[in-house]
Amino acid sequence: MNGWHGYVIRVDLSRSSAVKEKLSEELLVNYLGGRGLGARLLRESCTLDPFAPDMPLVFAAGPLTGTAAPMSERISLCSRSPLTGTVMENSLTGVFAAEFKRCGIDALVVSGKSERPVTLRIKDGSVAIESAEHLWGRSTAETFAGFVDSGSVAAIGPAGENGVLFASVVLHGRNIEGRGGLGAVMGAKKLKAVVAEGGHGTSIADPQQFDQALQDVWRLFRASPFLCGPLGISRFGTPVLVDLMAQRRMTPAANFRSTVFEGAAAYAATVLQSLFGAAVQRNGEQPGFGPMTGNGGLLPEYEALSHFGALNMIDDPQVIVRANRQCNDLGMDPVSAAAVIACFGELRGRFVEAEELETVLADIAALNGDGAVLAQGARRLAASLGRPELAMTVKSLELPAYDPRGAYGLALGYCTSTRGGCHLQSYPLSHEILRKPVPTDRFSFSGKARMNAVAEDAIAAIDSLKVGGLALVAASLEEYAELLTAVTGVVYSPGRLLGIGRRIRLTERFYNCANGFSRSDDLLPIRFFSEPGSSGDGINVPPVDRQRFEEELDKYYRICGLNLQGCFDDSAFLEKQP
Repeated sequence: MNGWHGYVIRVDLSRSSAVKEKLSEELLVNYLGGRGLGARLLRESCTLDPFAPDMPLVFAAGPLTGTAAPMSERISLCSRSPLTGTVMENSLTGVFAAEFKRCGIDALVVSGKSERPVTLRIKDGSVAIESAEHLWGRSTAETFAGFVDSGSVAAIGPAGENGVLFASVVLHGRNIEGRGGLGAVMGAKKLKAVVAEGGHGTSIADPQQFDQALQDVWRLFRASPFLCGPLGISRFGTPVLVDLMAQRRMTPAANFRSTVFEGAAAYAATVLQSLFGAAVQRNGEQPGFGPMTGNGGLLPEYEALSHFGALNMIDDPQVIVRANRQCNDLGMDPVSAAAVIACFGELRGRFVEAEELETVLADIAALNGDGAVLAQGARRLAASLGRPELAMTVKSLELPAYDPRGAYGLALGYCTSTRGGCHLQSYPLSHEILRKPVPTDRFSFSGKARMNAVAEDAIAAIDSLKVGGLALVAASLEEYAELLTAVTGVVYSPGRLLGIGRRIRLTERFYNCANGFSRSDDLLPIRFFSEPGSSGDGINVPPVDRQRFEEELDKYYRICGLNLQGCFDDSAFLEKQP
């Protein structure tokens, strides 16, 4: 096969067994890989408890993983989230993704629970289960150092071992990107790390067509001001969003009580570059879209930067950078960690002091004192203290660093995302904020249901090819259909990719409905409907109109073929899918 290897390895840690199986071409053609393949491989177990030994943890590469396609050094990690209860897909970026694909497999399905800590070592299509008792309790940095000469590594830290509900899996050399606690699922299985080392390349059906399609994509990337402009992310990384969100009055501050934080200028992208000698990791001669690096290692991505900053009322970039690095070492999602700390700050009437932050993060990872309650996430924390309305979550997932009062497609997208409060499954910012001039309809719901539904289809397909969602800021499904056709030899059109994307996201929603989710879960916290943002500079930021939100949610359900509870009248939906 071209693009795919056609194999999955199933590991049962309870039995210390590993079996390599053939994946059907029909399944791969219809689910592509990555997010789609991960969702399909969860079908028989989607209602299991996230910590049940039989609940699978799926690593899945895409057909573009391991190729020269930009933003394709990615792999999906899929399971059911212990934080949210929803299906959860993490798109993880790093060398591990390409190395995994070179092992001659498209997916790894891990179930069961080991009696002792173990590592899985994948090499050229086979798996060895090795003791990791000497690594248990170690930071991710210490774990990576133990494998410096033996492949690429995905690992958990102490937070995952201790069951922090927003623990993440970390790839060597990258900031944490995983949300929803899949590091805790990995920890519950006593799986410390997965090491990949392979020698199988990704075969391309039509190299000439691939090169032409690749040139088209890079041409569009270079023409994008957001990606490759003088102040674009290829130069400054995602911290360029600090200034942009401030200009739009969309910076969440003081646990989303405000949408402006004057201290944000202290950690803007240009300041980080001045303080830390920051640069973006680059891919050869092409524009770089990797993490920001500086003296001493990785610097925060925008969401971590803003949440440890504005959301917690901290304006010291040194403190913020140290907090981000600590989260990387502990294996803990910095977005949720910062958000739960901010929620705690509002609950007790005092936000954390800068000098306290390191201790609080350590306590969360170790389940020590108040940290044991914070480790359960903001929704459970606020409920336990009798103030559930102060948890800024959707489906228990803490919201990222974009205030929904500033963009109504974003407000809707947070709620329709199958993961929970996440902007990345439809990325409405590309329509409402990143375009120039800024659209005048960002404070309107008109047309946002269809915009989000189509964008969700497109991004589900892109996530399954294993390309970063930011790719669609510049290129389109037209270019990626050409790339995919060239790689696999199977003819794909933009319409076909949209259809596959819809199948994938509706499959995820079906899983959620099977686990009891419905319309009442597709809702913003009451604060956004009752309290205005911080108006000024000619921008009025009113509360979100609840009636118009509900009307547009109705439209979204109709467009997706769902009933008005956001679920399926057709109970045989899955049986009709490949």
